[in-house]
Amino acid sequence: MSLAAMGVGGVLAIAALSAAPDSDPKPGVDWPSFRGIRGAGVSDGFTTAINWDVPAKKNVRWTAAVPGLGHSSPVIWGNRLCITTAISGKGDNSLRIGLYGDIASVMDETSHTWKLMCFDKNSGRALVDKVIYTGVPKIKRHTKSTHANTTLATDGTRLIAMLGSEGLHAFDFEGNRLWMKDLGVLDSGFYMAPDAQWEFSSSPVIHNGRVIIQADVQKGSFIAAFDVATGKELWRTSRQDVPTFSTPAIHQVGAKTQVLVNGWKHTGAYDFATGQEIWKLNGGGDIPVPVPVTGLGLIFITNAHGPGAPVYAIRETATGDISLAAGETTNANIAWSAPRDGAYLISPVLYRDLLYVCKNNGVFNVFDAKTGEKIYQQRLGTGTTAFTSSIIAADGKLYFTSEEGDVWVVKAGRTYELLSQNPLGGIAMATPAVSEGTLYFRTNTQLVAIK
Repeated sequence: MSLAAMGVGGVLAIAALSAAPDSDPKPGVDWPSFRGIRGAGVSDGFTTAINWDVPAKKNVRWTAAVPGLGHSSPVIWGNRLCITTAISGKGDNSLRIGLYGDIASVMDETSHTWKLMCFDKNSGRALVDKVIYTGVPKIKRHTKSTHANTTLATDGTRLIAMLGSEGLHAFDFEGNRLWMKDLGVLDSGFYMAPDAQWEFSSSPVIHNGRVIIQADVQKGSFIAAFDVATGKELWRTSRQDVPTFSTPAIHQVGAKTQVLVNGWKHTGAYDFATGQEIWKLNGGGDIPVPVPVTGLGLIFITNAHGPGAPVYAIRETATGDISLAAGETTNANIAWSAPRDGAYLISPVLYRDLLYVCKNNGVFNVFDAKTGEKIYQQRLGTGTTAFTSSIIAADGKLYFTSEEGDVWVVKAGRTYELLSQNPLGGIAMATPAVSEGTLYFRTNTQLVAIK
């Protein structure tokens, strides 16, 4: 969309926002992007719930109906909670959950409506209901996927929505459009079967006035930075990788800010200022999804599917090609690795010096994050229970959410202690958010606030 098409009001709005300084998110209060601050999936400082029952309305603060389908997780800034959703022209809200390997796409070529929806986080009152885009989706979705997979990002002033082939969109907190960028067709799917389209899933991140986008697709993969106020492209670096579905992470190493990305042919780090490659790693699982997490001077990356399922603990000072040689589990840049304990869909959590890594069949491993020692392994569910939502940690507890909509609450620590198992009353594949002790879950039909 051109500035002329936006009109004088839109141009003035961009100018005003461009002049406004970004504020830092408040730990424990704000949850500004996928998995919160730095993508860590951690929120401390407030007491969080252990027991609830949504169908029985036990310990439920509020619920709010959401039309259509979306795995877009809630983002929160101050008292405002926002998501996106995509509404099928034929009302197809089907999701096929469970442990299966079918790669087929959903056939729905009706016009869809993508919406930005915001709510008061304390009451669930609707604040914004804005159409972002309408049209026939350019890329099909998987039977577990939606056309609104990606989570919004916010800097407290703007909301950035990445809709893949339907563009990159910016709004203010009242739902007024600021700018949009058409990035072309971003064809995500299985690299071994290009007709199996699964829809775009990498969420945007905002840092220091820039939006970072990772677009690993069938052709023309790239990572790029855009000015958050205007949408101007600041740099773009091509990537030689297959379609991936991970979200980048921001990490400070000394005076240099890095952009961390998961991948198969190219896991790595890029200079935030220029897009120049800092280090790269080849190998692992060939459908990377989990977000990199950082701490203790290390970068933790896991992936799975196909040739491998590793967990890597990479030294944050790494440079160059750090790929492991055959038979190696460590080198000068990789402090430790676990070749077969990695996760396919679920992002890990680093919490109180322990790394929690959960497979989509509910088996999770706990590692000493500094040494790589496996502390314990535990299975949640029946063995046929599927998990897609990523782990979050808060108030000394870990929250694991199954696709069937049950949440296991596990005490953080070096021994396994199950505190509770709680029903959400619907399919749950989006990762929850936490703010001031309230847990916010998204099911296939509604938002749920638990306190």
